[in-house]
Amino acid sequence: MKRIVLYSMNNCPHCQTTKQFLEQEKIVFRLCNVKTPAGQKEFSKTGLRGVPALKVEDRLISGFSLKQLKKLLS
Repeated sequence: MKRIVLYSMNNCPHCQTTKQFLEQEKIVFRLCNVKTPAGQKEFSKTGLRGVPALKVEDRLISGFSLKQLKKLLS
């Protein structure tokens, strides 16, 4: 099983869409809220600037791209 982290914020509609997609597809992931001190520290290491962002193993996706996400998960 691939290790997946979703970097998100509570009031981000695109983050919610990404989370809903993962849940509907029954994809196991860890949620990292970038507004918490621990989340900020972890997210800063990715070099990305915006959410939603996904880390699939060692690959990063910035934003929600269904096509790109499905490609990485297959």
